[in-house]
Amino acid sequence: MNDIPRPEHPRPDLEREEAWWFSLNGRWEFEIDRAASGHERGLTGGRTLAGEIAVPFCPESRLSGVGDTDFLNCVWYRRRLEIPDRWHGRQMLLHFGACDYRTTVWLNGERLGEHEGGYTPFTFEMTGRLKGGAKDELVVRAIDDSRAPGIPRGKQCPQYRSHGCLYTRTTGIWQTVWLESVPRQWVSAVRLWPNVADRSFLVQLTLGGRGPLDCTVRACAAGEQVAEASARAVAPGVVHLAVRVPEPVLWSCDNPFLYEFRVEASGPEGTDRLRTWGGLRDFRCAGSRFELNGRPLFLRTVLDQGFYPDGIYTAPSLGALEQDIRLSQSLGFNGARLHQKVFEPAFLHLCDRMGYLVFGEFGDWGGDFNSPEFSHRMLDQWTEALERDASHPCIIGWCPLNEVMQAGTQPYGRWALERLSRLTHAIDPTRPVIDTSGYYHYATDIWDCHNYDQAPVRFAAAFAPLAEGRWRHAFSNNPQQLP
Repeated sequence: MNDIPRPEHPRPDLEREEAWWFSLNGRWEFEIDRAASGHERGLTGGRTLAGEIAVPFCPESRLSGVGDTDFLNCVWYRRRLEIPDRWHGRQMLLHFGACDYRTTVWLNGERLGEHEGGYTPFTFEMTGRLKGGAKDELVVRAIDDSRAPGIPRGKQCPQYRSHGCLYTRTTGIWQTVWLESVPRQWVSAVRLWPNVADRSFLVQLTLGGRGPLDCTVRACAAGEQVAEASARAVAPGVVHLAVRVPEPVLWSCDNPFLYEFRVEASGPEGTDRLRTWGGLRDFRCAGSRFELNGRPLFLRTVLDQGFYPDGIYTAPSLGALEQDIRLSQSLGFNGARLHQKVFEPAFLHLCDRMGYLVFGEFGDWGGDFNSPEFSHRMLDQWTEALERDASHPCIIGWCPLNEVMQAGTQPYGRWALERLSRLTHAIDPTRPVIDTSGYYHYATDIWDCHNYDQAPVRFAAAFAPLAEGRWRHAFSNNPQQLP
């Protein structure tokens, strides 16, 4: 697999045995469709595309082999699939880590499905649609108009050239694409809820398929089983298991201890086995300070914008992701705010392993709070991000929006801000939420302030009232005095 870019499993938090998955990264046929006429020209199946690309790197990047940084409003991908014989009789799943922005997939000329959103994963089931051998043709179209109003794009530049804090765009596939084989009844998602006081994890399994499943979760430490819990699910849906660990080891920056959870779900047509990882830790806001496992924590964090010179949104290797964390830690930082981008699961797993604290954010720039469509896009796509990442112990807070200065005065702004905050708490009541980082706050657990003054004397003067208790929020460099 050395010739396949980014060959590692893309979801260490939801990993099956090697025999039941393989990466589709590597060479695909590729074509830029500047007029977005490919559907009418028959590119949905049976047509060889004009060029090639290295997936999962976006066509704007050097690593993709394309390196076209102009506006790419529509692009097409094509490749053949060859399914292992041992997979036959099982469910076939096609996974995309992320594809920017609106994706449609065809299998053997028939529409398989579509997804909207450039930062979150999606899956299509292919069972019953495969021909077998090397006859199966997969075609992907990505439509991505970076200049369209109301489309969340993060820090991708809406102008031809990068400028200021807006950088090279990302179009199409930018995270791993992979195939997976599962039994007729399988586990589609795992969620871990740590409970330090009870020395336990609540494990939530989301089940796919039909029929009863006998579910077992085993917690392991250093390769040895330390706890086990079982439950029977009589229908698809969600099942919860409480796993209590003896002599618990808490996760912290100094000791980022992870428990390995081995999940087994057995039904009439086979057994699904996978593993995930969890850290037993408690993070909270306690008055004016943060606490990790009941101890005061001072956050020394950087702003990580997740761009790479050669891969743009996609790191060239797992080692490059790890090096980012090590460099930050070597300079005395203990975490990062992951800024205007939903980072890939492999990076978050490294943060888990290396004791690196992060705030999860969304790439909301480009949104238009005058538009109800944007508000609903945010609610939908932010939900997908939360559901994917909520089990990572490294994540200590959520921030769906950044520097939305006038949202409170726009028709749907206040409505969206308040509902995003409520939604985040509903999906994850264990972490604090910053409603919109920077200037104005409407429904937040943390009041933060963006102050970019580089003069130490002025900076100190601006924040001096904080020590005197005369204000609790600032707009940029101008503290709002309280009576």
